[in-house]
Amino acid sequence: MTHDHEPFAEGGCGCGEIRYRLMVPPIVVHCCHCHLCQQETGSAFALNAVIETDNLHVVKGSPEITRRTTGSGAGQEVAVCPTCKTAVWSMFAGAGPQARFVRAGTLDNPALCPPGVYIFTESKLPWVTLPEGAEVFERFYRGSDVPRVYGERGAARWAAVRAANR
Repeated sequence: MTHDHEPFAEGGCGCGEIRYRLMVPPIVVHCCHCHLCQQETGSAFALNAVIETDNLHVVKGSPEITRRTTGSGAGQEVAVCPTCKTAVWSMFAGAGPQARFVRAGTLDNPALCPPGVYIFTESKLPWVTLPEGAEVFERFYRGSDVPRVYGERGAARWAAVRAANR
């Protein structure tokens, strides 16, 4: 897919060896409070901007892929900088090869990607306060929730990702 416009956002790892561009806004941004995300990030949650693989362009470097555990047991592959080991995005088995979950904290301007949904809040740390009226799920949301959570455009983009993975 070629794009004749400026990218939506740019980002990279801590040392600058890996640089990437998001060509369009993400489909959705997950704020995941699961215990594994807490362990992996060393923080209260992970913030993942979900985007089509074709809309994530690596412009510098080549991340290495590591395998990590997930609560579902299906696992995830995480793209990390080979030098500083910053995780820049993940690929989840359930989402298939057509989607990437970009670590929003690696964006040059993470404020461009506020959370659209809060997931696995059953393990949210008690001092984290969620915004009033936010889409909140104790675990993960159902497919029937996607149009509401992602919006019409995001749901259509996600449906195209899922169809391409079949």
